[in-house]
Amino acid sequence: MMPEMRVLWLLWALWAPAWAGLYSREDPLVVLDSDSAPTFLLNSSSAWFAEFYASWCGHCQNFAPTWKQLALDVQDWRPAIYLAVLDCAMYSRGCTNFDVTAYPTLKFFKAFSADVSSGKRVKGLGTATQLRRKIIDNLEEHKESWPPACPPLEPASVTEIQGFFNSNNVEYLALIFEDERSYVGREVTLDMLQFDNLAVRRVLPGEALQLPHFGVKSFPSAYLIQKTGTFSRIRVRKEDRLSYRNFLRSLRGVRRGTFQLLGQKQTSDEKETIVWRQADSSKVYMADLESALHYTLRVEVAKFPVLDGDKLTALKKYVHVLAKFFPARPFVKNLLLAMDSWLQNVTENQISYSDFENVLNNRGSGLEAVLMANTTWVWCQGSEPQFRGFPCSLWTLFHVLTAQSVRSDGRPVQDEDAVDILGAMRSYVKNFFGCEECAKHFEGMASKSMGNVSTQDEAIEWLWDRHNKVNARLAGEKSEDPRFPKLQWPTPDLCPLCQREKDGELYWDVSEVRHYLKAHYGKENIVNDYLEDEQELLKRQRLAEGEALEKPEVGQDSPAPMETRERRDVAKTEVEEMDENNEDMLENRGMVNEMHQVRKHNKRPTIIRLSAKSKSEDTAIVDLDSFIDEHYKQKAVQSARRKRSASERGLQSHRLEEDLLPDVDSAAVHERLRKRGAGSKHLNGILVEEGYPKGPVSQRRWFRVIDLGFSRLDLSLCIVLYLLSSICLLSMYLYFHMKKRCWKQRAGFPSA
Repeated sequence: MMPEMRVLWLLWALWAPAWAGLYSREDPLVVLDSDSAPTFLLNSSSAWFAEFYASWCGHCQNFAPTWKQLALDVQDWRPAIYLAVLDCAMYSRGCTNFDVTAYPTLKFFKAFSADVSSGKRVKGLGTATQLRRKIIDNLEEHKESWPPACPPLEPASVTEIQGFFNSNNVEYLALIFEDERSYVGREVTLDMLQFDNLAVRRVLPGEALQLPHFGVKSFPSAYLIQKTGTFSRIRVRKEDRLSYRNFLRSLRGVRRGTFQLLGQKQTSDEKETIVWRQADSSKVYMADLESALHYTLRVEVAKFPVLDGDKLTALKKYVHVLAKFFPARPFVKNLLLAMDSWLQNVTENQISYSDFENVLNNRGSGLEAVLMANTTWVWCQGSEPQFRGFPCSLWTLFHVLTAQSVRSDGRPVQDEDAVDILGAMRSYVKNFFGCEECAKHFEGMASKSMGNVSTQDEAIEWLWDRHNKVNARLAGEKSEDPRFPKLQWPTPDLCPLCQREKDGELYWDVSEVRHYLKAHYGKENIVNDYLEDEQELLKRQRLAEGEALEKPEVGQDSPAPMETRERRDVAKTEVEEMDENNEDMLENRGMVNEMHQVRKHNKRPTIIRLSAKSKSEDTAIVDLDSFIDEHYKQKAVQSARRKRSASERGLQSHRLEEDLLPDVDSAAVHERLRKRGAGSKHLNGILVEEGYPKGPVSQRRWFRVIDLGFSRLDLSLCIVLYLLSSICLLSMYLYFHMKKRCWKQRAGFPSA
């Protein structure tokens, strides 16, 4: 990484908020996001050990103290090795780019790693001590890309020890004699990395035999050699890493060096501002349900660039039950039906997520279909960002699906439908749910008893019972929200008749529980509070799609190029159809005039700041363009299948003629129109109206090059400014010319 970039990122680290998922700026590690992750982890002169986690994942929350302990333990190993974290719940794109599909995932990046594929996944979590030793093992595996700041960890030879002070300007050399499997010498070497005036080397028993003057009799043991040649054994109470480190740091002249380190402790006490949403525990919120849909389809499934085999089957099942049983709002229902239809028609053995994402984002379909593009937790909101959220909403979604009495098509839910719902849930959790431990537990429960479920009532009861078992298992864990303890549910205040007492013991009345679940998770009990209006979501979606078509981002998979090619293919078909049906077009010249009026709105934007009135007109122009794209794109695609009316053909042909003028042979089109009696009048009329002079096509194209990026107002102002400047220069010339003549006349007068 270039020094300038490191300075910028260091400033970013200093000013970023203190809270970052499960970790804070107080921890001696680097908190990454989607943009900074590749900048830090790749092409770095340091090695990196990174944890990719999700803040809602209970297993990640349990592991967080271990990772913090490791960060404190090896903080003096910087800048040879850095620890980093990336919250996939906040920055899913960053985790997807690094091929992270489960949480938590640990990856080791050697120094000067070129791409994301060079990150080695470290299997198993373990204790801080075990992870510390895994760091050393991975460092030594990459000797060809050794971090420049890292001291040598390999055993020292007799020759190196004897001539050490001839080639090293330090006061002390500490030798730690140990067997080959011991990590003490390497750990102490890295512990003293930031300290000057001292070096540490480990010596194996074979080399120790060649140094009899030390009198080494036990392993491990340590000796200190001074520059003057004297040596002595390091006397400590316990021959271990901590005792050696403390002794060496206490030596006279040994001091900590100055290093500009990333991830240093901050004093900021900023916290993320949490906007609390009041929720009624007796209601189910559509915001939680749609947030679950967004997260499962745009975050969880997006972890896999290619969907094939069991994952493709799981996605088909999941979307199919959503389309059939989810009590969605109209536009969300349209989207689910469109996705289900698209997936069911897939005949290939695999699909790319980008293709599925095009359908999910309703690109180019013209349907009134949209899904929220973020998460809004209401009842599932936690007291801290890492609590509840997605897991809570996913359980709620599963309960809602099993409790519905009517399908989306109006038919009653059958027993076999309930079995399909449970099967879809199981396959989704097994293939996509990010928390590996949670997915294993759920699969264990499903494999034991889900096969015995055969009716809807049994499906409702099975899911309720397993949910309570999970609550009992996680009660008191770090993932439990103290404001929302994991109780057996439903509680007596929500369902007084669900628990009864017999012989002094409480038991569940399953029939009452089933009745409560059907009522609580039924469509009538779902409220739309805190939801954004579907029309606003659709408008924002179409605006984003239009911007993506006009300005595709470099380096990203975008549907814009494909749509452009399709539009060009359709354009050629339209031009041919225009030739074949030219007589019909000429009978509808009124439509051509109407298109001329539309064209007047499609002027180039001016670089001159306009008034507020002009700005409002520009806003209306954007709406008109999106309106035309919406209503005519589908008609263009359908033109190859059925014959359209003459008025539609005339309008669409002239529109496409303008859009594709550089690619279509305009001269040929002009000649065909001229022979049929319409060429010069219509083609030249449109060009002249747009500001292009009559004449050969090549001349008009040259004029386009000159005119590129400027409006009529810009050109007019340039001409006016040119004339004014010319007049000003002429006036100045006349003024100084007359002044010069006056000076000459005065100089000729005789002096008195």
